[in-house]
Amino acid sequence: MILFNKVQVPHYNYVGDSILGYKAHMGAGSVTSNVKSDKTIVKVKFQDKIIETGLKKFGAILGDKVEIGCGSVLNPGSIIGKNTNIYPLSSVRGFVRENSIYKNQNEIVFKW
Repeated sequence: MILFNKVQVPHYNYVGDSILGYKAHMGAGSVTSNVKSDKTIVKVKFQDKIIETGLKKFGAILGDKVEIGCGSVLNPGSIIGKNTNIYPLSSVRGFVRENSIYKNQNEIVFKW
């Protein structure tokens, strides 16, 4: 894992094979899952592209100043753009644009 300056991963978290940007914060009990349940290679979906990592273990990439709510799970290959907030108890998969508030997969609000 790579942790940039001022990252906070203070309470019962698991951060496996992930990159957390400057001032990213993981709420209590939140995790970055790094292995798919079927044990296949992790693919990263970024915008309209699918990128093959070639890795069976690959967690999440969090941009600078990302806030992850308590009890959330970031599935393998998730990318969270900078200045984004993830609601507590969320299950995140794929790409979440920067400056967003992620409430659930069908409700993502952009900050203005």
